[in-house]
Order: sequence, then C-alpha cells, then structure tokens
Amino acid sequence: MSRAKYPPQQTDPPRSPRETLPTMYDLPSEDPKEPGLPDEFHDLQPQLLSATFRPQDYPPDQVFTASDLNLYYDVRHPLWYKRPDWFGVVGVPRLYDNNDLRLSYVIWQEGVRPTVIVELLSPGTADEDLGLSDRQADEPPIKWEVYERILAVPYYVVFDRYTDQLRAFTLVSGFYQQLTLEQPKIWIPVLGIGLGLWQGEYQEIDRQWLRWYDAKGNWISTDGEEKILAQQQAETERQRAEKAEARAAALAQRLRELGINPDELG
Repeated sequence: MSRAKYPPQQTDPPRSPRETLPTMYDLPSEDPKEPGLPDEFHDLQPQLLSATFRPQDYPPDQVFTASDLNLYYDVRHPLWYKRPDWFGVVGVPRLYDNNDLRLSYVIWQEGVRPTVIVELLSPGTADEDLGLSDRQADEPPIKWEVYERILAVPYYVVFDRYTDQLRAFTLVSGFYQQLTLEQPKIWIPVLGIGLGLWQGEYQEIDRQWLRWYDAKGNWISTDGEEKILAQQQAETERQRAEKAEARAAALAQRLRELGINPDELG
C-alpha cells in the first residue's frame, strides 16, 4: 500500500473521502521517527488473537498475551524496546507478581521469551517487520533481528491485511526460515494449537482474520461465542423437551379416547 500525496488534486466530480483524505500513515507524528500509529485493524485483530489463544497444557493464569506493549529485550541496553503488534507467552503468571497488570514485558526479569510474535504489516513498517531495512551502527537492532537473534522467538508470523497474505517463520540453526504453507495455517506443536486465516464476522466486520484453532482443526471460540452457543444449545434442549412433552400429552389423550387410562400403564 503506497502513500498518497497530500493535498490531493481536485477532480470534478470529486473523488470519495476514502481516496482523498489522509490516513494516519500519511500524517506526521510528534515523534519524527514514529512511522504511524496503529489503525483500527491493529486494535481489533490482536483482540481476537488473545480471545482465542488457549494453549494446551497451560492454565489461563499461566498464559500472557499483549498488543503494542513495550518489550524490553537487552539488559545491557535497558531502554531499548520493541512493540510487537501481538505476542504470546506461556509459563509465566498472567498477572505481574500474581497481582497486577503489566505495564511492560521485561525479558531479563520475566526469564521467559515469547513463543510466538505476530506483526501486522503497515505502510512504513513492512521492511522492518520483514527484515529488509538497514540500521545505522549507533541505532538499536530492527525487529527482525531482535526476534530472530536476540530473543530467538520460535515462531514469527507476518500478516498483510491488504493482500490477506500470511507468512510464517521458524528458527532453524538460529535463523528464521520461512515455512511453506499448503493452507493459510500454521501448527505450533509446543502450544498444541495452530494459527490460521478464518473468514468470518468479528465485531460486526466480515473479513479474513487471524485466529487460533485446536488439534481437531476447529476454530477456538471466544468467551462471547461460547456464551451464545450455550444459550442456543439450552434453547434447543428446551424446544426438544417441549415437543416431547406435547407428543406425550397427545398420546395420553388418544389413549383416553380409546378408553385406556395412560396412568395405569407400566
């Protein structure tokens, strides 16, 4: 997705605001190094990832997920950090000190690296997310280098919502190797779940979303979906019971018409 030039050239009839108005990626930030703030997709997609991230063999209080949270990765440079669009960690307390929400994730304090990191490609950040950008000698390493060589995150997933392209990388001899995907799905054995592209409606928006699935290939439900499903099942059972009761009443009435007392039948 390329950036448009602003202000746009006027046309008659005028083009739609979607074509002509600037996006958050086109406008300057107070921080000249800031490539752009997260858009709405960067808010909704991580929510769905966290809502369906249920690794096997780990209780909920030993699973931590975060989005756009400072991840401090080098004790020698304590102010260096990255902000993954989403990451998941297992084997750490859900709450900091089992009591409070984290304000950051400090790798040398937690002692556990993320198992999987997801980056959602955006204009201005794609090259860094894919390890294609260079850095000056006095600058911190780019995300790719941090995830691959410093943190050694086992699984790194990149999703381009503009093309719905899903790419996944795993460590091989200390370097990321892209996985060949026959389907837009990645199975992560250490978690006992997989990540794939799901076409469906989330937050009333129907599109392709990243979502976790279980060992049987079923998409993992959110708490809200499970509640709706439970309500639907309860309603189905209620209707089934009412139909059975109606059939029993009709049969009893028919027996009475035949001079048989249904209460005396065994």
